[in-house]
Amino acid sequence: MSGAKSWKGIVVAVIVGALFFMAPIQAEAQGEQRYYTIGTGGITGVYYPAGGAICRLVDASRRAGEHNIRCTVESTGASVYNANAIRVGDLSMGIVQSDVQHQAYNGTDSFTEVGANNDLRVLFSLQSEAFTLVVRRDANINTFEDLAGKRMNIGDPGSGNRNTLELLMKEYGWTADIFKLATDLKPAEMASALCDNKIDAYVYVIGHPNGSITEASTTCDSHLVSIVGPKVDGFVNKFPFYPQAIIPGKMYKGTDEDTITFGPRATLITSAALPEDVAYQITKSVFSNLDEFKKLHPALASLTPQNMLEGNSIPFHPGAERYFKEAGLIK
Repeated sequence: MSGAKSWKGIVVAVIVGALFFMAPIQAEAQGEQRYYTIGTGGITGVYYPAGGAICRLVDASRRAGEHNIRCTVESTGASVYNANAIRVGDLSMGIVQSDVQHQAYNGTDSFTEVGANNDLRVLFSLQSEAFTLVVRRDANINTFEDLAGKRMNIGDPGSGNRNTLELLMKEYGWTADIFKLATDLKPAEMASALCDNKIDAYVYVIGHPNGSITEASTTCDSHLVSIVGPKVDGFVNKFPFYPQAIIPGKMYKGTDEDTITFGPRATLITSAALPEDVAYQITKSVFSNLDEFKKLHPALASLTPQNMLEGNSIPFHPGAERYFKEAGLIK
């Protein structure tokens, strides 16, 4: 009996020893896990679930053995915060509006004091954040030019809504005096003001579908207006971070046809310091599973490989660029 026990002990020792020596080999083969964080926005917006969708696909490709990258999401103050956090190394990546991307790279507007950050790089674009003009039907507003003499909410001071509207107004040679009334309501106040007949129109730069616009379309007789024409074409050519955007018809009650407009895109940016293979794998994880990605949030539904390369004014990260070349999206 003692001999049998001794033999079993030897076998166990051999197995344990083999496992002991194999463990480092397996760990070396698999590589240590590498952790990267995406800064997004508030948990009720589009940025947070979009970031979560990216990380979900990155995690799936990791579990399939394609890489050793772990991706996490952080709720933040959104675009400007994310760009600044990437600058100082507090975030690996962040979702930002394409106009903020341009400003951070060039050191303008909100980034004048901290200066240009030429180390910023972009992986790809996400949903359009359309310049959306919502009007009361009885106000007889069918074009942007029809806003002259109307009661218009020009937006909260310092907001993206107001900033973009004022840029377009300059293209028309307008000031706020062009309106019969110019209000500075916050987004949460706009739909009720429209339906209470306190204003005729408001602009919201946002991804779709959106709760405020749904509220306006279901509470009162309102509709969306396309923003088109030679002056708009000149505006978009002047500011390439505002590409064309299309809001699908029937998304909102009262607007059956597609609404053609423009607007910034949400973009995933990082710094040049992000390892090339990490940028490559994150980009590949999303693009090679794009149909699944688009189902993870309604605002992502209109994405295509082509429009996910649009709206950027900073260089692509070399890792993302490598994937785009392999996929035949760029030369």
